[in-house]
Order: sequence, then C-alpha cells, then structure tokens
Amino acid sequence: MAKKKVGIIGAGFGGLSAAIRLANAGFEVTIFEKNDHAGGKASFIKEKGFRFDKGPSLLTMPFVVEQLFKDVGEDLSEFTKIHKLDNYCKYFWSDGAIINAYNDLSLFQEEIKKISHKDSRAVKDFLKYAKNIYDLTADIFLFKSFSEAKTFLNPKSLKTLFQIWKIDPFRSMNEAIRSFFENEKVIQLFNRYATYNGSNPYKAPATLNIIPHVEYNIGGYIPDKGIYSLVEAIYQLALMKNVQFNFNSDVKKIVVRNNKVSKLLFEQNGKSEEKEFDVIISNADVNFTYQNLLKGYNLKSAKRYLKLEASSSAMVFYWGVSGTHNSLEVHNILFSDNYKNEFDEIFERKILPSDPTIYIYISSKLNNNDAPPNCENWFVMINTPNNCGQDWNKEELKIRKNIIDKIHRITGIDLKDKIIFERTLNPKIIEELTSSFRGSLYGISSNDRNAAFLRQQNRSKEIEGLYFCGGSAHPGGGIPLTILSGKITADLVIKHESK
Repeated sequence: MAKKKVGIIGAGFGGLSAAIRLANAGFEVTIFEKNDHAGGKASFIKEKGFRFDKGPSLLTMPFVVEQLFKDVGEDLSEFTKIHKLDNYCKYFWSDGAIINAYNDLSLFQEEIKKISHKDSRAVKDFLKYAKNIYDLTADIFLFKSFSEAKTFLNPKSLKTLFQIWKIDPFRSMNEAIRSFFENEKVIQLFNRYATYNGSNPYKAPATLNIIPHVEYNIGGYIPDKGIYSLVEAIYQLALMKNVQFNFNSDVKKIVVRNNKVSKLLFEQNGKSEEKEFDVIISNADVNFTYQNLLKGYNLKSAKRYLKLEASSSAMVFYWGVSGTHNSLEVHNILFSDNYKNEFDEIFERKILPSDPTIYIYISSKLNNNDAPPNCENWFVMINTPNNCGQDWNKEELKIRKNIIDKIHRITGIDLKDKIIFERTLNPKIIEELTSSFRGSLYGISSNDRNAAFLRQQNRSKEIEGLYFCGGSAHPGGGIPLTILSGKITADLVIKHESK
C-alpha cells in the first residue's frame, strides 16, 4: 500500500518536529521552505567574522528537544551539546541598580536582597506559585490538542477545571506579581516574562506566570554553538528520517477540492509547479495561511482569526563590536523607567517606546568563534508594535541613537566608535522574511484571558486533511512550544489520517 503523502509549508521548529515524527511513522513527507535554509525565525547571520543567532536566543524546557530525538530512536547529545547557564540574565536600571538572575536560587535571592530584603524572601513563594500553575495546566495547555475531547475528559484535566481559580486566570500577570512583591524593580523583572510571548503584563492573565517557573525552576540553556546549531541538529535528524526538503520553494496556494486538501501550488527557481498531497500542514503564520494560501475559500476561521490582536514585534540591531566588555553577561536587560508606559506605547498607541527596555545577547561570551579576536557579537533588541504601516527606516535611525545613548548612560559603554559591523531587523522585514502577520513574533497576543482557547487549533475544523503547527498555532511561540506544536500535530495526523 502506498504511503500517504504529507506536504508541510515552512521549515521552522514546528514543521521540522512534525515532519520527523510523521516520517518516522511511515508517511512520505516533503517540506517546502521559501528560504535556502531551515529554521524559520531561528535563522542566523555569518559575516565579517561575526555570527549571530537571528531570532531566539535562549532554550527553555530542554527535555522537549531531547524527547523529539528520543521518540525516533536518537540522542540529542550525539548531534549537539546544550548547557545550563549560570546566570540567566543581568538586569540594569538607570539609577545604577543591578541584579544577576543566577540559576542558584539562593544566590538569586541574595541579589534581590540588595534592593529588597522582604522581596528576597518572597521569591521562593512566587516560584512555588508559578510551578503550581505549570503543574495544573501544562498537560492541557502545552502537551495536548484542544480539539480532542479526551484532553479534557480525564481525571487530571477535570481536577484542573474544577480548580480553575488556582491557575489564576482572572488577574493580570502584574496584579498577581504585585501580590508577592513590593519593590517596583522586582515587579518589573517578573513582569518582563510577558514579552516571552509578545504580550502585555498589565493585561495578560496571571496564568502566564508559568513562564518564570520554566526559566528559574527548570532552567535556561544554550547550545555550545548557539541556537542555530539546534536547528542544524534537528535538520540533520529530519534528513536521517528521509524527510524531503524543497528549499527556495515559495508556496502560493493550498488547493481544496470537495472540502478536502488536494495539492500545493508553489514557485521554485522561477517556475510554477504543483504537487498533490493527502495531508497538508501549515507551519506558516496562521493569518498568512488564511489570507494568502487559502484566499477565496470564505472560511469562518479566517474571518475570526483576522480580528484577534496580533502579538508585539521587535527591532533588532546586530552589531559587531570591537573590544570585550566584562560588565555584561551573555543575556542582559536595560529596563525602562516607566514600564507601563512602554507597553501602552507598544500596544495602545502602536509607536516605538520613547524609553525602550533593551535586551543585549552576546553569544561570543560562550563561543569565541562567534566573533573575531577582541570583539563581541551584540544582538540588541527592543520590543515594538507590529507593522501597521509605520515608516520603519525613519524609526530605525531615530531609535538607534536612543539605544546607543541609553547603553552608554546605564553601562558606561560608549558604542559610537565601536560598531564595526551592522545589520538590522524591523517588523516590516520580519513580515517579509517569515510571512508572519504584521511581523508579529508570536501570532496572536495573550492579552485576553481566553487567548489560549482562541489560538488556532492544530487540526482544521473546516477543511479535511489541513493542519497547523508553529508559533502562531496551539500551544504558542518559542522553541519548546513550537516543537510541541509539531508533536501534537503529528499525533493528530497519525490518529486521523493513517487509515
């Protein structure tokens, strides 16, 4: 009997995860990727002796990646090595305060004690609260499909549903954090985790306080050779499992016949082509899939999804910097003085923050090969509104000076004559490169307590044989969740399409 054919649009973590599992289960899998390499938003820059991870810069929940390899009979450690960071992030404020978020909880508490004795003692209670939310929700919200009744009709899920108040969905993240801490800097530090899925801590439900648990209780990791080495490892695993790749292939349309997927129309090397499939999985942005690849089919899901609030985006400066700077860690945050105003500007006014929080990631502090001798590779990012027609070239020039001045003011490092290499990324470029709706990094935001249920489910209710995975689908964005998205989707395909 002939193998069922699966076509996957996009070679991001979600598409790769689904492809590996389906190929291992006996499906004939082909991935179409419009770029010349795998990874999606997790891309890279390598030029003038500098190497930058272009997107994600931290790995959490490493067991998710390890399980992907284990599920198909392989060992991640044979492909790449990952290490837990000693210091997850170094936090700076304009008044000179500094906190190191060490992985050793007692050391982290000592850091917080420098600005608040009382809040230092509250850290354990807060992380215990965050762990409890994770324990109650992970099985439902992260590891299983919402579209299957058995996800909810089992003792563990019913226990959670009957204790819904314990997952704290009715307060905002900020409100819940303030119930544990008094110092504004500590509150700001934990509010920051809303940005891990492109949301506003003053609106996002407190359920998202599971994110600090993932980082502090489970840990933050990074591969030896940077995040992109993880993409390369998973790509090699896919090749081993006989996944076929069509790079430089721009999918133009998902053809539907009799309410069932039929084939993909795509362009490759300037030539229009088509290929029939039994199953099609879109690892592309959900809105892009509906508005472009399924244009003309008048789907209710497309109209509903277009109305949902898109997540925030980002502006990134990739700077090759001369000299080494021991005052900085691998991951660094320079906070704004008015955090609420920053989020109001991003989500309400749709403008660049007047005083942006600045994130600096320097992987060359771990891997000397990422920069020439006596140089560093600075990934400098600020959160921004998604692309609503702003003049990003103009905004880029304006914010660049603001960022350089702020780095100098807070850290004492003057970059004016130190930047010897530069590339930039803004929401419009993100949209063009990744087809993400308005350049949003995580699909829809979580600024609504129902966002988890509003996110695109992995199996289409309207078109037979159509599935979704990746950061804009269930369960969400970030490396571990997109890999889980691929797993959930593969499991659904195996269940519903194997006959």
